[in-house]
Amino acid sequence: MKPSKPVILTGVRANNNIHIGNYFGAILPIINMAKRRSDEYDINLFIPDLHSFTTPIDHSKLYDSVLNNARVYAAAGLSLDNPSIHLYRQSYIPAHSELTWILDCFTGFGRMSIMTQFKDKSRKFLDSKITKGEMSDEQRIWDTIDRSISVGLFNYPVLMAADILLYGATYVPVGDDQTQHLEFTRDIAERMNRKFGDLFIVPKPVIQQHQFFGKDQGLRIKDLVNPAKKMSKSDESGKGVIFLSDDPKSAHKKIMSATTDSIGKVQYDKENQPGISNLLEILTLVRQDAGREVTLEQTVNEYFGMDRYGDFKRIVADEVAGFLENFHNRLAAVDERAIEEKLASSEKDMNVVANETLYRVQKAVGLRK
Repeated sequence: MKPSKPVILTGVRANNNIHIGNYFGAILPIINMAKRRSDEYDINLFIPDLHSFTTPIDHSKLYDSVLNNARVYAAAGLSLDNPSIHLYRQSYIPAHSELTWILDCFTGFGRMSIMTQFKDKSRKFLDSKITKGEMSDEQRIWDTIDRSISVGLFNYPVLMAADILLYGATYVPVGDDQTQHLEFTRDIAERMNRKFGDLFIVPKPVIQQHQFFGKDQGLRIKDLVNPAKKMSKSDESGKGVIFLSDDPKSAHKKIMSATTDSIGKVQYDKENQPGISNLLEILTLVRQDAGREVTLEQTVNEYFGMDRYGDFKRIVADEVAGFLENFHNRLAAVDERAIEEKLASSEKDMNVVANETLYRVQKAVGLRK
């Protein structure tokens, strides 16, 4: 079974709570892309549950988090009856794991050790341990090697390559932090093809990915407390993050407590007024989600020069609370049986596609005749 059309593959990590930055910055663009492209492309929208514990998580919540991802996609407008859109869980396709092992054996340790995301995530995790007093600086190297940083985190790009190559995906929307991984995927595919023949379809290079999807995937919501950094699931205080599961009243309070500045005038200036600029972007996004045809420029013009930050924040807070109330209603209305049927149907089809690719690779490396 070969895909009837070229393949676009994408997914959002399943663990932890999804926040509005994930929703507006990743999930909605994915769904809008699927709606626009499904006539010409097969859309592989997978839930990367194996990727979800490359760093420590609460494993008792993972299964429900995975299903919640699927519910969020549906609540955000994903069509569950479109045969060109495939929604599946990574771990339900065993070929992902076996192809990863095979690719591991053709991957150099040095190549993996220079991956920027591995170094950045390792550093953040260790720094958090030191900040909490769980380890001293002297322990840093040994804890890095022995306990703190998993081989899974180190190996993450190889699993990502398997995710892509199993289905012959041509296009994979990637952010700046994933470009190295896509380049590695292309490299390992080309090397395996040179060694064993035409095993894999090689995804398009990064520059063509950006041309296809657009380099700027939309507004990027920042942390409410520290608007110099993006809103992140890893913010343990939660004060600067609005989660989709937040009570509307709680979200309202977070907006009202958002960091602003001493200038005292609403205007869009991301360098000098990042907090106010962030609130203008959030307001635009929740209005768009409510069906209003409004641009950031129109929002900025509407409130330009307003000199009472409290009044402006209350406007934003009211509309964010309204967005969450509306989203919670949509989420509650999701048909659970339709979700389960879509997952089961897609996983059946994707196992066929993935196993055909895996068998071709197994034969090439001598594991099958």
